Amino acid sequence: MSATAELTAATGPEQVIAGLMDRARAAMEEFADADQAKVDEAVTALAWSIYEPGRAEELAKIAVEDTGLGNVASKIIKNQRKTFGCLRDLMRVKTVGVIEENKAKGLVKYAKPVGVVGAVSPSTNPAATPVNKAMFAIKGKNAVIVAPSPAGMKTTTMTVDYMRAELKKVGAPEDLVQVLPAPVNKELTQRLMEAVDLVVITGSQNNVRRGYSSGTPCIGVGAGNVPVIIDETADFKDAAEKIRMSKIFDNSTSCSSENSVVILDSVYDEAVAALKSVGAYVCSADEKQKVKDTLWQDGHLNRRVIAKDPDIFAKEAGLPDEAAKADFFIVEEPAENVGKEHPFSDEKLSLVLTVYRVPDFKAAKDQVQKILNFVGMGHSVGIHTKTQEHADELAADLKVVRVLVNQAHTFGNGGSFTNGLEFTLTMGCGTWAGNSISENLNYKHFINITHLVREIPEDKPSEEELFGNHWAKYGK
Repeated sequence: MSATAELTAATGPEQVIAGLMDRARAAMEEFADADQAKVDEAVTALAWSIYEPGRAEELAKIAVEDTGLGNVASKIIKNQRKTFGCLRDLMRVKTVGVIEENKAKGLVKYAKPVGVVGAVSPSTNPAATPVNKAMFAIKGKNAVIVAPSPAGMKTTTMTVDYMRAELKKVGAPEDLVQVLPAPVNKELTQRLMEAVDLVVITGSQNNVRRGYSSGTPCIGVGAGNVPVIIDETADFKDAAEKIRMSKIFDNSTSCSSENSVVILDSVYDEAVAALKSVGAYVCSADEKQKVKDTLWQDGHLNRRVIAKDPDIFAKEAGLPDEAAKADFFIVEEPAENVGKEHPFSDEKLSLVLTVYRVPDFKAAKDQVQKILNFVGMGHSVGIHTKTQEHADELAADLKVVRVLVNQAHTFGNGGSFTNGLEFTLTMGCGTWAGNSISENLNYKHFINITHLVREIPEDKPSEEELFGNHWAKYGK
């Protein structure tokens, strides 16, 4: 019997959470003496729970059926690729006992669990995200309680049951991974966040804000709204294909999906032509208005079209047959149209890509920062270029955590086999977005570290060494 089934008869949120917490702490106590090999065996079991091809497909299908978001083929890839990459990363690091020794400084570092982790997961990734967080948590010998989105409840509960079964198979406590029982609501999730030792939130900014105000240490994420630059030295065919691959993946449910492309004036027509050649449909002014009226209703994104296939979107928006056969849709906006009064500059969670035309690279750099200042602060930008100095300048000057160069953003931002970022489904965006981390969520955020400190030969410079230049310039 699953943990959920045994707890649904509880009389209120307090009793539900208390029961889950008791079981989680008991599981941690049972797992406390596990060595690195046993921990890694449990982490591998969690990965297999969703990587196994039949389950990867089953969970993808149920996720699309229940949430109405994305597509099955992409979710299968996400369930497997993210899990495989995360497992690769985790098998390369040590998290039990002594994890680092620096004899020169007399320091030895010991890893310890952070405790019970409350993992709030989104409807866009109701299977992959819970497994990703559970792998990080168990790698640190913690327990995890997953708070699913109501729309993804069935998928997440089934995913947790698979994880529990695989833990049992390798002799690890099943209650290292649990899930909130139905019906999931804000009150139950809030009680969980208040009770656990660490909250990790992937999802809406409302959830992130509640997590940070829960009184529990919290790691949240910022909103995505990725802008990408195409400069005059780009390989336009390569850039267009990578943007297409990234934009259409899971029908743009990813926070790393391109929401706008900023193109330099001198190559604008060539770049747009390249985008059209890989399946983009460029909307006319009238069609652009139809898209706007369809995508936003009463000031909110319309769930009838977000993360839907292009033919469904085109039909809802009243676009012609040619558009229905396209892979994604381009709307052209003047560079000045950024901000609350211009919703195409916002995150769209759909196959709509906003394209801006700017005079030069400096204007492009200013444009992407302006977009991020509106929505997406700190998250990421991309650039397609053969001019390394342009990429360096973006990294040096922009308030952003990740700058991806010549990559399909959705496949690179959360870790890739062809870049050095950690595999994750949770991207920290720094204090720019009100986040506590400015990197991809990884195992390091799920361990406490004890420092053993031994004496070393005195390392004390003279006053002259430290103050000499200051005295010479300003006097004593």
